[in-house]
Amino acid sequence: MVSQIHESAPAYAPPVAAITAHDVHKAYTVDNRQVEILHGVSLAVGVGEIVAVMGPSGSGKSTLMYCLAGLEAPSSGQVTLAGQPLEQLSRADLARMRRSQVGFVFQSYNLIPTLTAAENVALPYLLGKRKPPADLIAGTLATVGLSERADARPPSMSGGEQQRVALARVLAQQPEVIFADEPTGALDTRTGELVLAELVRIAHTPGRCVLVVTHDPKVAAACDRILFLRDGLLVQELRQAPVEVVASTLAGLGRNGA
Repeated sequence: MVSQIHESAPAYAPPVAAITAHDVHKAYTVDNRQVEILHGVSLAVGVGEIVAVMGPSGSGKSTLMYCLAGLEAPSSGQVTLAGQPLEQLSRADLARMRRSQVGFVFQSYNLIPTLTAAENVALPYLLGKRKPPADLIAGTLATVGLSERADARPPSMSGGEQQRVALARVLAQQPEVIFADEPTGALDTRTGELVLAELVRIAHTPGRCVLVVTHDPKVAAACDRILFLRDGLLVQELRQAPVEVVASTLAGLGRNGA
C-alpha cells in the first residue's frame, strides 16, 4: 500500500503511539543565518511496530531521529516519547528515560574502550544502579555472534564487531523504544539478517517499538511501514512493501530532488 503525505498531518495514527511528532520544525544557525532542516513533520509510531525512515542524503533523516529521541530540541512543534511530552522533561528526566525506556543504535558505537564487550553490554544496568542479568548479557552477545569475544575490549575489535556490541547493549537493555541508525551498515550479510530479525522481534513484542533510519531497501522492506523524507518533509509512505518497490521509490525521490 502506498500513500502520499500532505502538509503536516500524520498519514497514519496507530491506536497506541509510542512516538508522536506534531508539526516539528528544526533550524540551525549557520554563518549568522537560520537554516531550517525540518519543515513541519508530523508522524506517529505505534506500539508493536517497526518503522523505517528513508530519504536522499540531506533530507533530514538524522535530524528527525534526534528530535524524536530527545537528543535535539525542535525549534517548534511537539514530540511525545513513551507517553511523555519531551518539552516538559528536564535534562535529568531525559537521561533517566534513556537509561531505562529508550535504546539507541548509532553509527558511532559509543563504547567505553577500557571495558570488555560484556561490560559494555551491561553498562545501562550499571548506570541505573541495577544488577546486570548475566544470562541476558551472555544471550544477547550470542545473538549477535560475539560469545567468544565477551572479554575483548573495543580497541581490539573490528568496526563490525563494535557495532554488534552496541546492538547487544540495546537488546540487553530491553527498552520500550529503540532508535536505530543504519543498524546493519557495518555487518556481514548473515549477521545483519540476524540483527534485523531481532529488531523486528523486539518491535513486535507487546509494549515496544523500533524506529530505523536506513538507506538499505532490504532493511526497510522488513519493516511494517516506511516513511520517506525529502527536503525536510514527509512526502510518501509505504506499508509492507517488497524490496524492489522500496528501492524504486527511494530512487525516484532522489531524481525528483535533483
